[in-house]
Amino acid sequence: MRRYLIRRLGQALLVLWAAYSLSFALLSALPGDAISNRIASPDSGLTAESGAVLLRYYGLDQPLWEQYLRGIARAARGDLGLSLHTAQPVQDLLADTLPSTLALTGLALMVGILLAAVIALAVNYLPSARLRGLFAGAPSLFASVPTFVVGILALQYLSFTAGLIPSVDDGSLTALLAPAVTLGLVIAAPLAQVFGASIRTTRSQPFVHVLHAKGAGEGYIFRKDVFRNSSLPVLTLLGLAFGELIAGSVVTESVFARDGVGNLVVGAVNTQDLPVVQGVVLLSTTTYVLVNLAVDVACPFIDPRVLVGVTS
Repeated sequence: MRRYLIRRLGQALLVLWAAYSLSFALLSALPGDAISNRIASPDSGLTAESGAVLLRYYGLDQPLWEQYLRGIARAARGDLGLSLHTAQPVQDLLADTLPSTLALTGLALMVGILLAAVIALAVNYLPSARLRGLFAGAPSLFASVPTFVVGILALQYLSFTAGLIPSVDDGSLTALLAPAVTLGLVIAAPLAQVFGASIRTTRSQPFVHVLHAKGAGEGYIFRKDVFRNSSLPVLTLLGLAFGELIAGSVVTESVFARDGVGNLVVGAVNTQDLPVVQGVVLLSTTTYVLVNLAVDVACPFIDPRVLVGVTS
């Protein structure tokens, strides 16, 4: 178990380093930045001397390799630098917007898991073949409709037409519910497909037939054996699907005008505020890595066979 945890932790640190390095390389290859654009703009009123002071203040006059080493050393200490647009610490900007995004993604995760569970159970246990077929087509429908389309339709009919939800975020649970459902559909489709197929495969195993022969009911068999044996693929996929929640929150927050990390990164991209963009990338990667690390740690408790070949 110790070797397994060390290996997973090492992989997590490697992913964080790779994400920072790749984002730094890609962002550095873009033409210009917020400071250089202000210097080049005739309407900014900046003189060449003032521009040079700003570049020196933000360290943008240094070679790229020096900027990279200084930046990665700061990031290791939890210092993500200063915004080129507002001069605020990037970690403060993230701290201000992160609670809103966490509330959205957390509720969306619960909605997605609930929808996936309902669909998977309906596909496998409903007595009507027609209803089973209806639920079986739901994941394909969820996956085929883009998130922004679902968000716009929800906003149009639930807010502007029916008046059931506010058109902008007012901090209430009602305002959070529609974007959470919109975002939850993103992960409900793959989770429902995997969970449904896993339940179907487990139910066909010989030990389930033996339990049926002994007189055990479907509910008892599901609680005692089918659920546990079917949940490992879902748990593994859930760690991967969390990345879709992070990416989908950018679109969802823009559609529903929520003041979160998604809107922060959209504004940073528009102004070429590179430290903020890189801070969001690093935050998203860290969250994704931590969720997957938690999944990796939980998997051996569900199925000890995961450790076979790792601890030997």
